[in-house]
Amino acid sequence: FHALNSVTSRHAESCILKWFGYTLMEKHQMLMVPVLLATAGVFQIGAAIALILNRYTYVVSLLLAMLVLTINVNLHDFWNYTGVEGAHEMQNFVKNLGILAGLLVLAGHARMELDRKG
Repeated sequence: FHALNSVTSRHAESCILKWFGYTLMEKHQMLMVPVLLATAGVFQIGAAIALILNRYTYVVSLLLAMLVLTINVNLHDFWNYTGVEGAHEMQNFVKNLGILAGLLVLAGHARMELDRKG
């Protein structure tokens, strides 16, 4: 039973690390992957809370847009791949462009609200 539990927990850990981008970041030979993931995760949670509470919307949405752009260029470099892997990375790249566009629209709206309030 202990061996099965060990295998199961290692599989779960592997799935979680893959889900959070750990293996993709290692594949791109990034340094301090756990620190980068933890920092990005904490920032994204804080940013989501700020947006939900409608606080600092302009700044937060621009910071999130910069994060998405940085991730897109550094991790979803479809131009360096061929075949299915290249298509998958292009799909993620284009999806992130949609997220980036939404964040820029949000920043623009927040800026107009700030200007209107004076």
